Amino acid sequence: MNALNLETRHEILTALDLAEEDDSVRVLVLTGAGEKAFSAGADIKIFEKMTPFTAREYLKTSKGTSSRLENFLKPVIAALNGHALGGGLELAMSCDIVVATSNAKFGLPEAKVGIIPGVGGTQRLPRRIGIHRAKELIFTGDLIDSEEALRIGLVNRVFPDVREMMAHVEELVEKISAKSPFILKLAKESVNRSVAGLREGLDFESALFEICFASKDQKEGSRAFLEKRNPAFSGS
Repeated sequence: MNALNLETRHEILTALDLAEEDDSVRVLVLTGAGEKAFSAGADIKIFEKMTPFTAREYLKTSKGTSSRLENFLKPVIAALNGHALGGGLELAMSCDIVVATSNAKFGLPEAKVGIIPGVGGTQRLPRRIGIHRAKELIFTGDLIDSEEALRIGLVNRVFPDVREMMAHVEELVEKISAKSPFILKLAKESVNRSVAGLREGLDFESALFEICFASKDQKEGSRAFLEKRNPAFSGS
């Protein structure tokens, strides 16, 4: 399910470095292996013994990856070939254009395991779909299908299958590649600047995410997930 462990995030960062140095790379496409999931998010096993201090180190790499994608000097297209959940959705929202297959599901289910979305979810989701819809998805942890994601503006377009999606992506890449790389860089920087206050919001989100790992409910949420049972949250 293409879980996002730190090794995977480091590999993404390495790929971005290589793509940035290569002038022949004009557009980046980020997709997942297989047809089940773009990424089902973080491996919950790493959260079971995480502390506020190790959470800070985890966020340094995780948020660094998302920030690098968001501010990458070339356009980035996320081609979601299946589910984009938790950290997977947070990663996709860091890209410039998001397309998906019709079988994809989307959501930030972190509340179900006793944490908050900590890699940009509480900041980027409201900016994409509005604060009220974002609160509903974050508070409930519910998943939505691709048609609903399209309706509320979470994705740009939806396609019946991976083949049609990638054919559209190839057309999009060709169209964008015909433009001046310098002008695209300026355009991306300018549009990103329109999202005022994001840096401060991400820092505040990080602080709250770290606090989660000092709570009993976070430990219970992780254990319950791994034991395949409903969590018994105590509110502490």
